Amino acid sequence: MSALLLLRTCRSSSIAGIYKYTYQGTTIANHTCNHRLSSTEAAAASVQLANAGGLVGYWQTLSNSTPVAYMQDVLIKIHDYSGLPWWASIVLSTFLFRSVVTLPLTIYQHKITARIEKIALEMPAIVEELKKEAAMAKHKFKWSEKQTQIVYRRSIKKQWQNLIVRDNCHPMKTMIVLWGQIPLWIFQSVALRNLVYMLPDPTSIQAQIVTTEMTIGGFGWIPNLTVVDNSYILPVALGLINLAIIEVQAMSRTRPSTRLQNIANNVFRGLSVVMVPVACTVPSALCVYWVASSSFGLAQNLLILSPEVRRSVGIPKTQTELSEPYDLLWLKIQQRLRLAERAPADKPAAK
Repeated sequence: MSALLLLRTCRSSSIAGIYKYTYQGTTIANHTCNHRLSSTEAAAASVQLANAGGLVGYWQTLSNSTPVAYMQDVLIKIHDYSGLPWWASIVLSTFLFRSVVTLPLTIYQHKITARIEKIALEMPAIVEELKKEAAMAKHKFKWSEKQTQIVYRRSIKKQWQNLIVRDNCHPMKTMIVLWGQIPLWIFQSVALRNLVYMLPDPTSIQAQIVTTEMTIGGFGWIPNLTVVDNSYILPVALGLINLAIIEVQAMSRTRPSTRLQNIANNVFRGLSVVMVPVACTVPSALCVYWVASSSFGLAQNLLILSPEVRRSVGIPKTQTELSEPYDLLWLKIQQRLRLAERAPADKPAAK
C-alpha cells in the first residue's frame, strides 16, 4: 500500500520534475523508474509492433481523440478517489457508465416499443375503414384496380405515420441503445488500452505510473492486468455471458421469431463466439471491462423483464408482456436441456 501511495505522489508536477528519462536503449537515472519501465516492456513492444504493421493511422486517431482522453482521465480519477485496485475500479466505472448511459436508453427503448405495439392495435379498424373508402372511391371515380391499390397503400402509410407522430414513437428510436452503447464501449476499450500501453504519450510519468499500478492491480489468477489471461477464464466467461444475453432475449419473446430475427440471433451468436479468441489476445484489463459490461447487460435484460420493474420505470403494459417471465425462462431452459416437455404456447400477461 505504501508503494502505491508513493507512486501516486509521483504524479505531481513538482516531483515529476526530478526524473530524467532517456528512451530507445538509453538508461534511466532513477532505479525505481527503470523497474517501472521493465514491467511494461511487453506492452511497449506490442505498441511498436502495431506501429510497424501499419496500424498507426486508425488507432492513433482514435486513441488521441478527445472522448478517449476524457475517458482516460475519468478512469484515473475513479481509481484514485475510490482507492480501489485497478480491477475493481474498472468494474465500478463500467457499472457507473452503463447505469448513467445505457440503462436510461434501454428503458426509453422499451417505452417506444410498447407505444408501437399499442398503436399497432389501432390499425385493424383503420384498415377496414380505408378498405371501404377505397372501394367507394373506385366505384365513384372509375379507378382501375392498380390505381385503387396505390391510393389504399398510401392512405395506410399516412395513417400509420400520423399515429407514430401522435405518440412520438418512430421505429428508428428502438435503435437508440446502440447509439449510446457502441460509442461508450469503443471509447472505454480504447481508453483502457491506452492506459495499459502508456498512450498517447509513453514519456509521461503519469502514464508510466498508471501502467505500473495495473501490473499489480489485478486479482486471483490475473494479478497483472497488462498481460493476457492465460487461464482463458475471462474470455470463455465473456463468450458465455454474451450468448446468455442473446438466448434470454430470444426466449422472452412471446411471438414466433421472424426470419430476420433468426438471422440476427445467429449473427450475434457467431460474434459472441468470435469474441472469445479476440479476448485471449488482449490485456486482462480489457477482458475485465468486457466481462463486467456484458454482466451488467445480462442483469439489465433480466431485470427489465419484471412487470413490477417495468411499471416502476413507466413502461406501458402491453399484450405481449410476460406475466411470469422468470418462470417462463426457467421452463424454456429446461426444454432446451430436455428436462421438461414443450408447452403448446407461451402465456403472455393478462389484459
